[in-house]
Amino acid sequence: MTADRRHGAGSTRRRRPRVRGVDARVVMAVITRPDLWWTALAAVRRFAPPGWWRRPPWLPVPAADLWRFRMITAYGDPEARPTPTDALDYLEWCREVAAVRRSPPAAPGEFSRRLEGGDG
Repeated sequence: MTADRRHGAGSTRRRRPRVRGVDARVVMAVITRPDLWWTALAAVRRFAPPGWWRRPPWLPVPAADLWRFRMITAYGDPEARPTPTDALDYLEWCREVAAVRRSPPAAPGEFSRRLEGGDG
């Protein structure tokens, strides 16, 4: 759906600049969260196709097929666009998963003791 149809044919609403679905609000939300900068850079690196610097737009934007797939799996709509809140939630989740992956493995049975409320 185009901006004109969403806001009426005579709409004067300006479209925000986008890079494959990410608008300026998402970028600004991440900029205001320095604690997520490294996580965001890691996410950009994971999504960027190999050799992205060799092709226009010379930015590490995900391939169109990957982006469509991610929007379908996240929102059920290939044309969906992440909100700033969704993007920050995703980055916080990525940071938590990375922390768990870096933590030492638990002793046998420790996880089940924690679930049962034992002191481990």
